[in-house]
Amino acid sequence: MLKLMVAFGVLRLVDRGAISLDDTYAYEPAAGSSMCGPPGADTIRAYLDASLTWSSNPASCALIKMLHDRDAIDGLNRTFQDLGLETLQLKGTNPAHGGRWDNPITMTSLDTAKLLMLINGGKGTLWTTPGGVRVSAGVLSRASREFLLSRLRDQAMNVTLSTTNWCGAAYPAQGIPQRTPPRWTGADGSVTVPGQDVAYGHDVRPCDRAAEVTFAHKNGWWSNAAADAGIVRALPGKGGRSYVVALFSNLGSQYVDPGRPPGGDVWFTERLARLGQAIDAYEKHRRP
Repeated sequence: MLKLMVAFGVLRLVDRGAISLDDTYAYEPAAGSSMCGPPGADTIRAYLDASLTWSSNPASCALIKMLHDRDAIDGLNRTFQDLGLETLQLKGTNPAHGGRWDNPITMTSLDTAKLLMLINGGKGTLWTTPGGVRVSAGVLSRASREFLLSRLRDQAMNVTLSTTNWCGAAYPAQGIPQRTPPRWTGADGSVTVPGQDVAYGHDVRPCDRAAEVTFAHKNGWWSNAAADAGIVRALPGKGGRSYVVALFSNLGSQYVDPGRPPGGDVWFTERLARLGQAIDAYEKHRRP
């Protein structure tokens, strides 16, 4: 989930003209890290795409190191404070390679939801900080907001609040009834995520035909954590709902449902998917 904060910080630099999405950044770590990988070079656009759509750790390390190279980390954390997003803090990362993501990095569901509301855009004041500052979507340029939304809409890891990557499976339960981004589906309709070396083996086309919403989102996962946060918008004629949802949980991959079938690659309890389904059904009923 910290990759949302990283992307926000990078696009603030883009908006100021300090960098361009099409600039090439040479990632040259001064120390080794098993999380971050070897030296390399790519465009800022490509690093952001990999970081957000399939949660590439090496791409995220490169972006964090780039922020360190430009002394932009402290400024990013001050910006979050100025915006009243006081729990969003990207602290403790290693400037030598961009890794070491540990306890000094903090996020809460409410502040993450507000960050997504800013990315989503909207007219006028979105919220007022404790200091009385009115925050609007203009914190990011329209171009940066649209770029971020496009990457979140292309999410490959639909495996937490939404579970369409396993379309048609008896387990896990169906979550938010989203349309799966076609970028990741093959000729047989199944999702493959090359960067994660995961092939799900379920035809998502029946779920796409029954889909009611799009879900522009980002997951987070670990043995003791599961998170998913994003922007849900109804497809035409499918209920008219539009909302932001953010889940942070300690129900990571170490917790297994008692009746989970053997095999497969389901990371979390299906209760998270059932929660996503219930939230969406509530919003659909509330805003027909």
